[in-house]
Amino acid sequence: MAGDERAIELSKQDLRAVTAFAAACAETVLAVFEADQPGDSRPRAAVEAAWEFARGGERGKALRDTAWAALKAAGGAQTLAAGEAARAAMSAAAAAYLHPLAEATQVKHILGAAAHAAAAAETVAGRGPQAGAEHVGRAARRASPAVVHVLKRFPAAPGGGGRVGELMRILDDDLRSPARAE
Repeated sequence: MAGDERAIELSKQDLRAVTAFAAACAETVLAVFEADQPGDSRPRAAVEAAWEFARGGERGKALRDTAWAALKAAGGAQTLAAGEAARAAMSAAAAAYLHPLAEATQVKHILGAAAHAAAAAETVAGRGPQAGAEHVGRAARRASPAVVHVLKRFPAAPGGGGRVGELMRILDDDLRSPARAE
Protein backbone atom coordinates (compact mmCIF):
# COMPACT_ATOMS: atom_id res chain seq x y z
CA MET A 1 0.00 0.00 0.00
CA ALA A 2 2.95 2.29 -0.45
CA GLY A 3 1.76 5.69 -1.59
CA ASP A 4 -1.88 4.97 -0.75
CA GLU A 5 -3.20 8.02 1.11
CA ARG A 6 -5.98 5.83 2.51
CA ALA A 7 -3.48 3.63 4.37
CA ILE A 8 -3.58 3.59 8.15
CA GLU A 9 -0.84 2.22 10.38
CA LEU A 10 -2.10 -0.82 12.28
CA SER A 11 0.11 -3.01 14.42
CA LYS A 12 -0.63 -6.58 15.40
CA GLN A 13 -1.15 -5.24 18.94
CA ASP A 14 -3.82 -2.86 17.59
CA LEU A 15 -5.57 -5.78 15.92
CA ARG A 16 -5.37 -7.83 19.11
CA ALA A 17 -6.92 -5.01 21.16
CA VAL A 18 -9.79 -4.58 18.69
CA THR A 19 -10.36 -8.34 18.56
CA ALA A 20 -10.37 -8.65 22.37
CA PHE A 21 -12.98 -5.88 22.55
CA ALA A 22 -15.10 -7.57 19.88
CA ALA A 23 -14.83 -10.98 21.58
CA ALA A 24 -15.83 -9.52 24.96
CA CYS A 25 -18.87 -7.86 23.36
CA ALA A 26 -19.96 -11.00 21.51
CA GLU A 27 -19.47 -13.17 24.56
CA THR A 28 -22.20 -11.25 26.40
CA VAL A 29 -24.89 -12.67 24.11
CA LEU A 30 -23.62 -16.17 23.28
CA ALA A 31 -26.21 -17.64 25.63
CA VAL A 32 -28.96 -16.09 23.50
CA PHE A 33 -27.86 -18.14 20.51
CA GLU A 34 -27.17 -21.24 22.57
CA ALA A 35 -30.66 -21.16 24.09
CA ASP A 36 -32.09 -21.06 20.57
CA GLN A 37 -29.72 -23.64 19.06
CA PRO A 38 -28.26 -25.67 21.96
CA GLY A 39 -26.45 -28.15 19.71
CA ASP A 40 -24.68 -25.55 17.57
CA SER A 41 -21.26 -24.51 18.85
CA ARG A 42 -20.18 -22.47 15.81
CA PRO A 43 -20.67 -18.99 17.35
CA ARG A 44 -18.87 -20.04 20.53
CA ALA A 45 -16.00 -21.43 18.43
CA ALA A 46 -15.75 -18.07 16.62
CA VAL A 47 -15.53 -16.17 19.90
CA GLU A 48 -12.95 -18.63 21.25
CA ALA A 49 -10.88 -18.22 18.07
CA ALA A 50 -11.09 -14.44 18.45
CA TRP A 51 -9.86 -14.69 22.05
CA GLU A 52 -7.04 -16.98 20.95
CA PHE A 53 -5.83 -14.39 18.45
CA ALA A 54 -6.31 -11.54 20.94
CA ARG A 55 -4.14 -13.40 23.46
CA GLY A 56 -1.24 -13.93 21.08
CA GLY A 57 -2.31 -16.51 18.54
CA GLU A 58 -1.92 -16.06 14.82
CA ARG A 59 -4.45 -15.03 12.23
CA GLY A 60 -5.07 -17.97 10.00
CA LYS A 61 -7.54 -20.19 8.23
CA ALA A 62 -9.12 -21.47 11.44
CA LEU A 63 -10.01 -17.94 12.56
CA ARG A 64 -11.48 -17.08 9.18
CA ASP A 65 -13.36 -20.39 8.98
CA THR A 66 -14.96 -19.93 12.40
CA ALA A 67 -16.18 -16.47 11.35
CA TRP A 68 -17.87 -17.90 8.25
CA ALA A 69 -19.32 -20.78 10.27
CA ALA A 70 -20.84 -18.38 12.81
CA LEU A 71 -22.42 -16.41 9.97
CA LYS A 72 -23.94 -19.63 8.63
CA ALA A 73 -25.21 -20.41 12.13
CA ALA A 74 -26.95 -17.03 12.16
CA GLY A 75 -28.93 -18.14 9.12
CA GLY A 76 -30.21 -21.18 10.99
CA ALA A 77 -31.31 -19.29 14.09
CA GLN A 78 -34.99 -19.46 14.97
CA THR A 79 -35.17 -15.96 16.45
CA LEU A 80 -33.92 -12.54 15.44
CA ALA A 81 -32.04 -12.24 18.74
CA ALA A 82 -30.23 -15.56 18.22
CA GLY A 83 -29.27 -14.53 14.69
CA GLU A 84 -27.83 -11.25 15.94
CA ALA A 85 -25.91 -13.09 18.67
CA ALA A 86 -24.34 -15.37 16.04
CA ARG A 87 -23.50 -12.33 13.89
CA ALA A 88 -21.81 -10.78 16.93
CA ALA A 89 -19.66 -13.91 17.19
CA MET A 90 -18.87 -13.76 13.47
CA SER A 91 -17.89 -10.11 13.85
CA ALA A 92 -15.61 -10.95 16.77
CA ALA A 93 -13.61 -13.42 14.70
CA ALA A 94 -13.64 -11.05 11.71
CA ALA A 95 -12.27 -8.17 13.81
CA ALA A 96 -8.79 -9.64 13.42
CA TYR A 97 -9.06 -8.82 9.71
CA LEU A 98 -9.48 -5.07 10.10
CA HIS A 99 -7.92 -3.58 6.97
CA PRO A 100 -5.54 -0.63 7.30
CA LEU A 101 -7.61 1.56 4.97
CA ALA A 102 -9.22 4.86 5.96
CA GLU A 103 -12.69 3.74 4.94
CA ALA A 104 -15.84 4.04 7.03
CA THR A 105 -16.80 0.44 6.23
CA GLN A 106 -13.77 -0.77 8.23
CA VAL A 107 -15.43 0.55 11.41
CA LYS A 108 -17.69 -2.51 11.19
CA HIS A 109 -14.65 -4.66 12.04
CA ILE A 110 -14.12 -2.60 15.19
CA LEU A 111 -17.70 -2.06 16.38
CA GLY A 112 -19.72 -4.72 14.56
CA ALA A 113 -19.67 -7.30 17.35
CA ALA A 114 -20.83 -4.71 19.87
CA ALA A 115 -23.63 -3.48 17.60
CA HIS A 116 -24.92 -6.99 16.81
CA ALA A 117 -24.72 -7.91 20.51
CA ALA A 118 -26.71 -4.78 21.39
CA ALA A 119 -29.34 -5.68 18.79
CA ALA A 120 -29.60 -9.19 20.27
CA ALA A 121 -29.89 -7.83 23.81
CA GLU A 122 -32.47 -5.26 22.71
CA THR A 123 -34.63 -7.94 21.11
CA VAL A 124 -34.43 -10.25 24.11
CA ALA A 125 -35.22 -7.48 26.59
CA GLY A 126 -38.32 -6.42 24.68
CA ARG A 127 -38.04 -2.88 26.03
CA GLY A 128 -37.37 -1.25 22.69
CA PRO A 129 -34.45 1.03 21.91
CA GLN A 130 -33.66 1.71 25.58
CA ALA A 131 -32.27 -1.81 26.05
CA GLY A 132 -30.04 -1.48 22.99
CA ALA A 133 -28.79 1.90 24.15
CA GLU A 134 -27.97 0.47 27.59
CA HIS A 135 -26.05 -2.40 26.00
CA VAL A 136 -24.13 0.05 23.79
CA GLY A 137 -23.28 2.07 26.91
CA ARG A 138 -21.79 -1.04 28.52
CA ALA A 139 -19.80 -1.74 25.36
CA ALA A 140 -18.47 1.83 25.40
CA ARG A 141 -17.23 1.34 28.95
CA ARG A 142 -15.62 -1.96 27.88
CA ALA A 143 -13.61 -0.28 25.10
CA SER A 144 -9.99 0.19 26.12
CA PRO A 145 -8.03 3.33 25.27
CA ALA A 146 -6.21 1.24 22.64
CA VAL A 147 -9.51 0.41 20.92
CA VAL A 148 -10.59 4.06 20.96
CA HIS A 149 -7.21 5.10 19.57
CA VAL A 150 -7.57 2.64 16.67
CA LEU A 151 -11.18 3.70 16.02
CA LYS A 152 -10.25 7.37 15.79
CA ARG A 153 -7.86 6.60 12.92
CA PHE A 154 -10.84 5.70 10.75
CA PRO A 155 -13.70 7.81 9.40
CA ALA A 156 -17.00 7.71 11.31
CA ALA A 157 -19.20 4.64 10.98
CA PRO A 158 -21.11 4.50 7.69
CA GLY A 159 -24.81 5.18 7.29
CA GLY A 160 -27.39 2.48 6.70
CA GLY A 161 -27.42 -0.99 8.19
CA GLY A 162 -30.83 -0.79 9.88
CA ARG A 163 -30.96 -0.99 13.65
CA VAL A 164 -27.52 -2.62 13.88
CA GLY A 165 -26.06 0.29 11.88
CA GLU A 166 -27.84 2.76 14.13
CA LEU A 167 -26.46 1.09 17.26
CA MET A 168 -22.98 1.10 15.71
CA ARG A 169 -23.21 4.84 15.01
CA ILE A 170 -24.38 5.51 18.59
CA LEU A 171 -21.36 3.62 19.92
CA ASP A 172 -19.04 5.27 17.40
CA ASP A 173 -20.24 8.74 18.44
CA ASP A 174 -19.81 7.87 22.11
CA LEU A 175 -16.26 6.56 21.66
CA ARG A 176 -15.23 9.58 19.56
CA SER A 177 -16.73 12.07 22.01
CA PRO A 178 -14.29 14.83 22.98
CA ALA A 179 -15.30 14.21 26.60
CA ARG A 180 -13.93 10.68 26.41
CA ALA A 181 -10.31 10.41 27.47
CA GLU A 182 -8.15 7.92 25.61
